[in-house]
Amino acid sequence: MSLTAPSVQNEDTSLDLTLRPQTWNEYIGQEGIKKNLKILIQAAKERDEAVDHLLFYGPPGLGKTTLANLIAREMGAQIKITSGPAIERVGDLASILTNLSPGDILFIDEAHRLNKLIEEILYPALESRSLDIVIGKGPSARTIQLDLPPFTLIAATTRMALLSSPLRSRFSGGTFRLDFYSDDEIGKIIMRSAKILGISIDNEAILEIAKRSRFTPRVANRLLKRARDFAQVERSGSLTADLAVKALDLMEIDRRGLEATDRMILDAIIKKFSGGPVGLATLAAATSEEKETIEEVYEPYLMQLGFIERTSRGRVATRHAYEHIGKEIPSAGQANLI
Repeated sequence: MSLTAPSVQNEDTSLDLTLRPQTWNEYIGQEGIKKNLKILIQAAKERDEAVDHLLFYGPPGLGKTTLANLIAREMGAQIKITSGPAIERVGDLASILTNLSPGDILFIDEAHRLNKLIEEILYPALESRSLDIVIGKGPSARTIQLDLPPFTLIAATTRMALLSSPLRSRFSGGTFRLDFYSDDEIGKIIMRSAKILGISIDNEAILEIAKRSRFTPRVANRLLKRARDFAQVERSGSLTADLAVKALDLMEIDRRGLEATDRMILDAIIKKFSGGPVGLATLAAATSEEKETIEEVYEPYLMQLGFIERTSRGRVATRHAYEHIGKEIPSAGQANLI
């Protein structure tokens, strides 16, 4: 798996738990969302009610799960965590919902992968706190309605468009989009993480790692850990800028956060297809990568940097992509570049 892929990897589980912010002050970035959530939480506590249902969406690694845990902590509530793919049958959802206590928070990650039948069972659970279950089959089938305690559903998704409109409309507390972080915010996150992990690091090293972290906290923490390992093997008591650069260069992550596969995609578009446009399937075949991997892992960041553009005819490399990989822009193609 790619070091800079923002999705969760096996090594991230314990690292995320160690570095996860425990208070609003420790949670860096997403200021607008935090202000809105603080008001929702304070109002709910004053009314002695559960927080309204919430939906978080945006690229992976930006802190959706962390926000859910912070809300639970602020409300003094238990949080039950599951994911869309894990809820396979109606009985699975019924078991989860009927085991909730008043005020509990149910966090469903990857909500866009919920079965449509499961979604329909969720509607009355979210609106009227009731669960309709069909028992038996055929003429003898009957429906029973179970009352549910007051609870909060917090759903997270990286693919907002795949959520059905009826489900999206049930999140009365609000729908919030998490944005990529600035280099300054990433630097503050790295400084905090280094302190927790006991890493001595100078400001220049923080800046080097921040610039290559793809605006994503999870990636920043992963690169910090790798750079720490490098400094340890080099028998250095401190992670300096020079050591950080050597470690990141060894991992083939350049100063804009691009790794080998990112550069291979740009090379393919520019060299093999004259800068594009090129279709996703063709690009996947040319780079020996899965279409989904290009579209979900590599392409969002390349578009964020302005290195590629999606057009109706396919992907096109921009002027910035040519400049980054040191290729001269062909005069005949300049008119198609931005």
